[in-house]
Amino acid sequence: MPEFQYLFGPVPSRRFGLSLGVDLVPRKTCSLDCVFCEVGPTTYQTRARREYVPTAAVLKELDAWFALNLKADFITVTGSGEPTLHTRFGDVLAAIRACGRIRSALLTNSSLLYLKEVQESAAKADVVKATLLAWDQASFAAITHAPPDQKFDQLLEGLQHLRQILPGELWLEVFLVPGLNTMPSQVEAMAALARTIRPDRIHLNTAVRPTAQRNVLPLAEAQLRSFCGFFSPPAEVIARYAPSGGHLPLADKTTVLAMLARRPCTELDVAQAFALSQEQADDLVRQLLAEGRVRAEERQGETYYYGVS
Repeated sequence: MPEFQYLFGPVPSRRFGLSLGVDLVPRKTCSLDCVFCEVGPTTYQTRARREYVPTAAVLKELDAWFALNLKADFITVTGSGEPTLHTRFGDVLAAIRACGRIRSALLTNSSLLYLKEVQESAAKADVVKATLLAWDQASFAAITHAPPDQKFDQLLEGLQHLRQILPGELWLEVFLVPGLNTMPSQVEAMAALARTIRPDRIHLNTAVRPTAQRNVLPLAEAQLRSFCGFFSPPAEVIARYAPSGGHLPLADKTTVLAMLARRPCTELDVAQAFALSQEQADDLVRQLLAEGRVRAEERQGETYYYGVS
């Protein structure tokens, strides 16, 4: 199995099963600096769109991956920042579609969807998973640290227009952060906005892994479930990934490191994601620690492992 620079995985995903990731921006280059981000604080916050990584090289890696006839449930344009910052992300989605074997998904924080060219490129995805986590400008700024000139109303209008032109599915993620957007009146306000977007699916999510700000805690699952009926269609609570028993990802240091480089995990997470025994997961993680390729950090009484960039 060759090592790729812009592709990672396939890695297990709570929403997309076994997912091959395509990373189009340098680590934590993003338009927002969300308090809950599991990748960590944004190190380069920008709305400047450009070709952050060479598209030709990404397409070459995709061709090489397809030639290996490997399996995945989805190919997700995602990674370590906001993929719609890349001016040619639509070309990558088009190349995935042209292959015809595996569905494509775009994972976006929605902040650039007010731009017509971003909407048109996003419409090339089989699934767009977009984020809605606020109901007005003040709540949007508190959760995302968006600058004053980045308008929540524009984000909402972008989502509404994307729904009109998107032939595929629109999935909406509502991320709930205790103390910021979890009062019933606040969730109802977001649910009312979600109805104007008309998504195919709505996912309720909360902090299940370490976040950019250490004081961000998860919302209890019972509270998450109590909000499902606020939404139309009724929202689903996103649980931790469990392999379905179909094709499982290859478990070696490369695939485990690809997952840890993009989201922190416990040894139990690694074991469950790759259907390993606890001893096998411990051995792989310890090897990566000894090589200095991951680091350990205690959060909320558990040890999480992060890839070292």
